[in-house]
Amino acid sequence: MKLNIGKIPNDILEQLLKMYDKPKRNEVISLPKIGEDCAALDLGSDLCVVTTDPITGSDDETGFLGVNIACNDLASAGAEPLALMVTILAPVGTETEEIEKIMRQLKIASELVNADIIGGHTEITDAVNRMVLSVTAIGRVKKGKLITTEGAKPGDDIILTNYAATEGTVILSYYFEEEFRREFGDEFVEESKKLLGNISVVKEGMLAANYGVSAMHDVTEGGVLGALWEISNASGYGLQVEKRKIPILEHTRRICNFLNIDPLKLISSGCMLITTPNGNGLLKILHQNDIKASIIGQITFGKECIIIDGENHLKIDIPESDELYKARKMKGMI
Repeated sequence: MKLNIGKIPNDILEQLLKMYDKPKRNEVISLPKIGEDCAALDLGSDLCVVTTDPITGSDDETGFLGVNIACNDLASAGAEPLALMVTILAPVGTETEEIEKIMRQLKIASELVNADIIGGHTEITDAVNRMVLSVTAIGRVKKGKLITTEGAKPGDDIILTNYAATEGTVILSYYFEEEFRREFGDEFVEESKKLLGNISVVKEGMLAANYGVSAMHDVTEGGVLGALWEISNASGYGLQVEKRKIPILEHTRRICNFLNIDPLKLISSGCMLITTPNGNGLLKILHQNDIKASIIGQITFGKECIIIDGENHLKIDIPESDELYKARKMKGMI
């Protein structure tokens, strides 16, 4: 079977992961599972939480995106970021200045999340034709405080922090910079690029973990709808959300309309899904800390994932390729 660009389809990945049926070491307390971005090791009084992510969909601000996306995964597990390891695979012909640019981005981003870069690997290789960055983030959380995607329970409120598709808006504003400047103007493009500073969810992750929640999941490839499906799949329960309650920036709406893509299926680092029995209580804390957050729905009994759009009740399906890849195919056609 020939695979499409983007994440491997979840049904195929689920079959492949069955070979990892049980841990061999007592320290290992989690195994690979769809929708779970982090792994945990029992090292005594604390758990060591580890995650890894590549950056393949962006050619700009790669280092900044890499650090934040990896640390967002830790935050969704309630873990504090401590350290980072970085692998850079650069194509033949890469200039020293390009590597230095990424290194500087990594340094700035790691300082903002209060984590140290402790090692990695840097290589020029003909195995890639564009820069590929992979960041492994290491964090810690107290025993009994680890939060997983599978913890959602029927009756829980579903909270979304910030705005859908923020990361996608930034990436597309760099990729289609000339086209967007012609269509929307210079100020619009510069404002869209500045959204890069809003893609961390570490702050809300730590606040929610201290408050006490049933599940957290940062929204990345596949967008908000993909992340909702993953929460449902991991927990074994259904959910129901209202489309009108999902916050989307006007810049994002205009870009997605222009490219004819769905913002709810567009890569969305910068927002987090949280489930909790008392959504209003957590909203109060988040708002007091200047974090935008909205209750968009509830976890339900059964298996169905439903998004309500006016009078229509639509099923949320298994996520396919991110809308980012659909948009990139349009380059040269606009």
